[in-house]
Amino acid sequence: MLSYLADFEAYFGPLRLFRYLTLRAAFAGVTALGVGFLVGPWIFAKLRELRAKQSLRGKDEVGELADLHATKAQTPTMGGLMICVSIVVSSVLWARPNVYVYTALLVYLGLTVIGFLDDYLKVSKANSKGLPGRWKLVGQAALTGLALLLLLSAPESAERMRELWVPFYKEVLWLKMPLFFLVPFLFLILAGSSNAINLTDGVDGLAIGCTVTVALAYAIMAYAAGNAIISDYLFISFIPGAGELAVVCSALLGASLAFLWYNSHPAEVFMGDTGSLALGGLIGMIAFMVHQPLTLVIVGGIFVMEAMSVILQVGSFKLRKKRIFRMSPIHHHFELKGWHENKVVIRFWILSLIFAMAGLATLKLR
Repeated sequence: MLSYLADFEAYFGPLRLFRYLTLRAAFAGVTALGVGFLVGPWIFAKLRELRAKQSLRGKDEVGELADLHATKAQTPTMGGLMICVSIVVSSVLWARPNVYVYTALLVYLGLTVIGFLDDYLKVSKANSKGLPGRWKLVGQAALTGLALLLLLSAPESAERMRELWVPFYKEVLWLKMPLFFLVPFLFLILAGSSNAINLTDGVDGLAIGCTVTVALAYAIMAYAAGNAIISDYLFISFIPGAGELAVVCSALLGASLAFLWYNSHPAEVFMGDTGSLALGGLIGMIAFMVHQPLTLVIVGGIFVMEAMSVILQVGSFKLRKKRIFRMSPIHHHFELKGWHENKVVIRFWILSLIFAMAGLATLKLR
């Protein structure tokens, strides 16, 4: 919205600065950070007042882990509401509206609603079950359809969004993906990324800290994809208008830092599915729109590790009646091995930063 102030530079020269994407992205991050610190305490106080506390699994389900996390029983959840307010307000203020921004925010808000319903059911029924998994998948499928409807009906994105680009290859791999492939492909990205971050959100500060590095990496990728000179130099897809997603990523970065302030150990609030499902979907949607969906496997390496540990654990137990890890997701495995929660989180943050840098390196290695 504020980007339109540049149209009045004839009346006041410095207003032309609002044309620059880098400046708006920087201000989006600062704005999201400020909004988070402003509304966060109020939202968290309301959550405590409403007794919207996290429903933890009992000792009969998770054994020793229940004792390690016993102090978290009174911590409020649904803190993702703060992240949502910060991202949406900042993006609306600083991003120049286009189909990519609209689609990203639509998916994000839609998944926030799904996550909120899940958390609300957990809180109101005082158990850890929440919204049935099939209904989450139905919601994710509906958002996949809406997102593609927007992207394929807009002239500036209709052809571009049918292209498939892969890391380490400097040409488009598939010029026009058919709908029978495109729909399940995007659904897999959205559902996979949102559920992967949801699985990662198990100890204080882990998921949101890793989100910071992923958001930074995709802010750079979005800026490169929207810049004709940089995209030509790097042999990546040039997508006019996609640079505005760098502003959304910067807002995500600022909001994540604000939330991390309160979510660091010992956490004052949890993001809940209200935050984790929506953040994963937003990142996956942005990755798809800047033609870097497969790079997300590298950039979001921690999220992939967490999801794969669950898949391998369940598969091994069903096939061999044996467990690979003491417990999945894998961060719980290290907790049960004796690592302090802070050590698990900080080491995973370090790995997340390494994965993000490796993902960025793929832009040049073609």
